[in-house]
Amino acid sequence: MASAIAGSTKYAFRILNAATDTKKDLQIVAEEAKMSGTVILLLDEIHRLDKTKQDFLLPLLESGRIVLIGATTENPYMNIQPAIRSRTQIFQVKPLTPDDIASAINRALADHKRGLGDYQVDLQPDALDYLTHATNGDLRSALNGLELAVLSTPASDDGTITIDLTTIQQSLQKPALAGDTNGDAHYDIISAFQKSIRGSDADAALHYLARLIAIGDLNSITRRLLVIAYEDIGLANPATASRTLTAIQSAERLGLPEGRIPLADAVIDLCLAPKSNSGIKAIDEALADVENGNAGQIPDDLRDAHYRGAKQLGHGIDYKLPHNYPNGWVAQQYLPDNLKNKHYYQPKATGRYEAALAQRLQQL
Repeated sequence: MASAIAGSTKYAFRILNAATDTKKDLQIVAEEAKMSGTVILLLDEIHRLDKTKQDFLLPLLESGRIVLIGATTENPYMNIQPAIRSRTQIFQVKPLTPDDIASAINRALADHKRGLGDYQVDLQPDALDYLTHATNGDLRSALNGLELAVLSTPASDDGTITIDLTTIQQSLQKPALAGDTNGDAHYDIISAFQKSIRGSDADAALHYLARLIAIGDLNSITRRLLVIAYEDIGLANPATASRTLTAIQSAERLGLPEGRIPLADAVIDLCLAPKSNSGIKAIDEALADVENGNAGQIPDDLRDAHYRGAKQLGHGIDYKLPHNYPNGWVAQQYLPDNLKNKHYYQPKATGRYEAALAQRLQQL
């Protein structure tokens, strides 16, 4: 990607590694920049840049003689010095999708010059599926595993090298788990995960969480936990949703495997929290009315009256501002006439917070 950026300019392009290359290597690039005007420098492992190299590099960045492209697999907000970070724009490169990995694998198998095209390889579908998912978006790992499998597997009498699931597992040194991110097994795990939390079974929920962690599916875990916090715990304990979001953000910042710790805490918290689905039931019932054509006309008193001519249309004339009445409430029709007696929200008394809401609703 850095090479493509450099190729679109007239500047020279150089590559260094912050961990292995020395200050003298940086000085050589700096001298070239003085001669040619500007050099684009790709600095790999930039989080390993020590203070001496940093102090040397900063003036060159300020002057524009070196355009720096840093690469790191670490969290830049935690592992790159602020002086460097403040002079850069951070872009997050996402892991490749399984389809991307599969496409690259097929190209590698067909490429006679740079790939494995000289070998007659029969890559079994389940082996390909495992290779695309178990590597968690890391193409280098997938290609290395494929190469090892091909070179270490004897060919049959007709010259065919058959790569099955067991061979790929051995090459990647990772166990296969039912639960790839596209198949039914994956959705079965997610379904069992949510239902275990909904059923307050912390042990089962942790088991299914572990299976999702083992296949590296952090996105599905975090999305599902946030859904559960609002769908299944909801108004019984709204603070649980805030704690869940905090745990999700921590897990995303940490990444796996350390991210498993806040995720486990969130799962246990959700399992043992009181449950209520009154919120989702209320909005789904309201949506059903709207989608079935039962929307009705908005009462004239509630219509926008902030424009000239609104009064002539009868909009907002008799609207009663609740703040002007005792306890901030006044009897007034808000729903359309055809729905004026409709009650979407039916509170549950499973948690103290919603019990208080039910009491307030009764008072109104």
